[in-house]
Amino acid sequence: MCRHLARLGPVRTLAEQIVEPPHGLYRQAWEPRRQRHGTVNADGFGIGWYPPDGGPEPARYRRAVPIWADPNLPDLARTLRSGAVLAAVRDATPGACQGEGACAPFRTGRWLFSHNGSVDDWTRLPADTGEPVSAEELLGLEAHCDSALLWALVARRLGAGEPPGAALAAVVRAVAAVRPGSRLNLLLTDGRTVTAVRWGDTLCHRTTSGDAPSTVVASEPLDDGDWQDVPDRSLLHATPGTAEITPLTPGPRAAVPAAATAAAAPSPYEVAERTFPS
Repeated sequence: MCRHLARLGPVRTLAEQIVEPPHGLYRQAWEPRRQRHGTVNADGFGIGWYPPDGGPEPARYRRAVPIWADPNLPDLARTLRSGAVLAAVRDATPGACQGEGACAPFRTGRWLFSHNGSVDDWTRLPADTGEPVSAEELLGLEAHCDSALLWALVARRLGAGEPPGAALAAVVRAVAAVRPGSRLNLLLTDGRTVTAVRWGDTLCHRTTSGDAPSTVVASEPLDDGDWQDVPDRSLLHATPGTAEITPLTPGPRAAVPAAATAAAAPSPYEVAERTFPS
């Protein structure tokens, strides 16, 4: 169910980051090597990037066709450049809607988000987790699918001031508590950091230091270099050249935070031990 990646580092063309690696995301659309669910990712793709000259929010390019079937992508990818990218190729969950709106990355402000996995009976999640979705949030969903709903739940917490690690951990725990068979590999970036969860599928990372530090987080290695697997049920928080991993231990369902208490939210590295309020 999908392959995705996020990269932070020196400015490179999108082609260098997505198309040209020997086992890059482009090739993973038809020949993934570690995908456990599904065999081909032909239900669309999306690329989000932060232009080097800045701006209020990242740019996106999304299509509902297989990435190899888009005749415009090669020209765009070899000319567009960025040092921060989040991209995904999609294998749609049965019953989920089609169309570009269902293709990651999802976006709110400077945040980009992707979900690799599946949640059964996802339309009942708000009631079952005790995190009801308001009419405004429901109308704001980009698509009728589990990934768009997960993004709404994460974005709500980010908007209330929670750090990205705490926001992802809280949503994953809440969903897993009521849908224990869910696969919840999540990627989140603001162009400066990458926060990810491995829960039920594959995830790895590679960091390089020195004069040009970089970090890549991906569903599977893009080449035969020195990649490190992220343990299952773990949270990763990365900057260019650094990556820290924290186990996600089971815990009680997390309450939606109030904006007034956002200043007391924990760092993303404390989520494994924190008991969230019921």
